[in-house]
This record gives sequence, C-alpha cells and structure tokens, in this order.
Amino acid sequence: MSAPCCAGQLACCCGTAACSLCCRCCPKIKQSTSTRFMYALYFILVTLICCVMMSETVAKEMKEHISLYETICQHIQAGDSCEKLLGYSAVYRVCFGMACFFFIFFLLTIKINNSKSCRAYIHNGFWFIKLLVLAAMCSGAFFIPDQDTFLNAWRYVGAVGGFLFILIQLILLVEFAHKWNKNWTSGTKHNKLWYGSLALVTLVLYSVAVGALIVMAVFYTRMNGCDFNKILLGINGGLCLLISMVAISPCVQNHHPHSGLLQSSVISCYVMYLTFSALSSKPPETILDENQKNITICVPEFNHGLQTDENLVTGLGTALLFCCILYSCLTSTTRASSEALRGIYATPETEVARCCFCCSPDEETDVDEHIGKTGGQRVVYDEKKGTVYTYAYFHFVFFLASLYVMMTVTHWFHYESAAIEKFFAGTWSIFWIKMASCWVCVLLYLWTLLAPLCCPTREFLV
Repeated sequence: MSAPCCAGQLACCCGTAACSLCCRCCPKIKQSTSTRFMYALYFILVTLICCVMMSETVAKEMKEHISLYETICQHIQAGDSCEKLLGYSAVYRVCFGMACFFFIFFLLTIKINNSKSCRAYIHNGFWFIKLLVLAAMCSGAFFIPDQDTFLNAWRYVGAVGGFLFILIQLILLVEFAHKWNKNWTSGTKHNKLWYGSLALVTLVLYSVAVGALIVMAVFYTRMNGCDFNKILLGINGGLCLLISMVAISPCVQNHHPHSGLLQSSVISCYVMYLTFSALSSKPPETILDENQKNITICVPEFNHGLQTDENLVTGLGTALLFCCILYSCLTSTTRASSEALRGIYATPETEVARCCFCCSPDEETDVDEHIGKTGGQRVVYDEKKGTVYTYAYFHFVFFLASLYVMMTVTHWFHYESAAIEKFFAGTWSIFWIKMASCWVCVLLYLWTLLAPLCCPTREFLV
C-alpha cells in the first residue's frame, strides 16, 4: 500500500475525507454513497455480533476449543461461562448501544441542508473515532445498573420501534406501487407501448399472487382439519379481491384517476408473501393418528427433510433476512422516501417514464472529483450544492432498524427460549406480527384509494 493511499485512509478514519478504496481501477464512488456504505458496515458488524451472542453452537465451540475459557470469563466479570455475554439480555444491551448511537446522530443531524457545516463533516467523516464511540456505547450498556428493570423497559421500547420500522416499510411499499403506476402511465402520452408494459406486468403479478394462494392451499391445508389456515387464506384472498375491485370502481376512478390494477397487483403479491411467511412461522399442529401417534399437520411434508441441514438452512435464511433489512434501510433513507412519508410527491408534469423508475436521472453536473494524489479510487463529491438525502431521517431509520433487529433476533416476545439455531422455529408472536403487517398494508392501500372520497376538500397527491 503506497504512502499517499495510507495518508488518504488516515484522513478518512480520523478526518473529514470521504472513504474510498486504494485500488485506482475501482469505479468511482459518490461521497453520499460512501457515507451510507460505512454506516451500513457498522450496522452489519453489530448485527453479526448479536447473532453470535444468540448462538448456542458458537458458545459450545468456544468453551470446548478456547483454553482458559472460564478463567477469561471470570477475569472480565462475565460469569463463570460468560453467560452475561450470551443470550437475549446481551443482545438487548448491544442493540441498546447501537440504537443510542444512531439516535444521537439523528439529533445531531437535524436540519442539515449543507454538507459544508461542522455537523455534516462529523456525519461524513471520522470513521475510526465513530467506531470507537459505537464500541464504547455497546460495551457500556453492560454496566447499566438494575438490569431487570432496564431489560423489561427496553423490551417495550424495542417492540414499539420494531413496529414503527415495519410501518414505514409498508407505507413506502404502498407509495412504491403508486409511483410505479404513475410513472409508467405518464409514458402512455408519448408511446402507446407503455400500455402493453402495464398490462403485462399486472398480469404477471396477479398470476404470481393467485399461484401463491393455490400453493398455500395445497400445502398448508388438508381435507379434514387446518380450519384456521383455511380461514386465513380465505380472508387474505378476499382482501386481495376487494382492493382490486375498489381500485377500478367508478367512484375511486373519478377522484383518483391514477388508480389501477398495477398497484393492487403489487399489494396482492406482498399480501400473499406475508401470508406464506406467517403460515411458515406458525407453530405446527399435531394430532393423533389411527395408531395413537402424534403427527404434524398443516405444514408442507418436505419441511421434515430440512431438519438434517438445519444449521445450513438457518445460516442462509438469517443472512437473507438481514440483507433484506439492510436493503430496506438503504432504500427507505433516500430523499424521495423521506418526502413520500411527508406527503411530498413529484407532479405528473415532471414525471419521465423509465423502466427502472426508482432511479432518478443522474444530475452530476458541477461536482468535484477527488482524482487525487492518493492514487486510489476516485470520489465524486455529489453534495457540493446541498445534501442528496436527509441525514436525520437516515439515522432515524437505522435507529428503528436496530430495534427491529433486536426484536427479530430474540424472537420478539418469546425471548427466553430464543436461539439463532431456532430462528425459523414457529412462534405465535412472529405469526401474528406478520399477519397484522399484512392487514395494515391492505388498510394503508385502501386509505390511499378512499381518502379523496372521505375528505373531498383536501388535496391528495398519491
């Protein structure tokens, strides 16, 4: 590694310079992207630590293969077998530190519109110092007095924060569906092929939703029994039909001309996904067969074959889940997302139809490029005229995501028996959270359709 590159990395870790790689052949990176990537790395690091703390397998392997394990645990006052560093209580403490870290930055970055202010420099730099602060906050949480009171109170705070994180994702999903339809509909004024694209995508999405409903009816119900599953599938299938009929009803079309089947097909697919996820998270039902043996019903038979590779399935599933959480954090922290939550949308006149409508056209005029004397990756300073995303909202979403991770890893309200190896074991709390999310999503979408009818004097831009 060259001396100029080392100096550049030192300026990144202890100064206000943007982070970049030392390899010059790497594609250029925007300063705003670099900053969000670093915060995402912090989030991933703490999440991995939480998963390790909840793993019975890791604790057992460490005890067997680390010499003087018990001596080390006693020396750091973590208990005879480091029990204070394992289990749900340890995850609560670590996530408390991470949540406080992001909440402090949320308060610090309120009303920042210029990347040249002192607070913006703190947000975009000093990465090593911030890593030390994060580590100190996570470690300091283990020294909070009256741990029982703290854990009980923090559990309720985590539940509220986790529900808010889910609610934000549902609101943005509904906004995504409306934005998709509005963007592609705007293209029909100039090119009639956009009508064909709308019809094709709508047909595919409805086919996926109907196919998912049929598959769940086959694998999660049986001729005799599974009445609860049948009721849920009937309710959620009926809700999908209801929102589709409401979306194209004449009264809604008069007040909401952009309403159509594309939005309802997106919501229907998501409802079916949540229904499948909820049924997969439901504790299995058992009955006595003719030989007076307990048999499991209302679950796919191939589930039993997955038990042989339980660790592999848990590892892959957990990694996929947290990748989705991280993706949700990053996509919901853009300026467009924060404006959508405040009811600010692009006017139809400014819409430009694009296949990838989520990505706004790049406006990189008048930006500085750090080609540098460091000889490393080029950094595009894309916030010269102003911030490209809302700093405070970015940290607030990661604050809520920290609480959501805490509750998810500890199985929400079944925390005492929680372990990462049992991550996909069915629990009623996870089941009802997913079903409630499904119904809230439908209610939010119905409100966007019916609000112009209920409040005709107000202007709705969705």
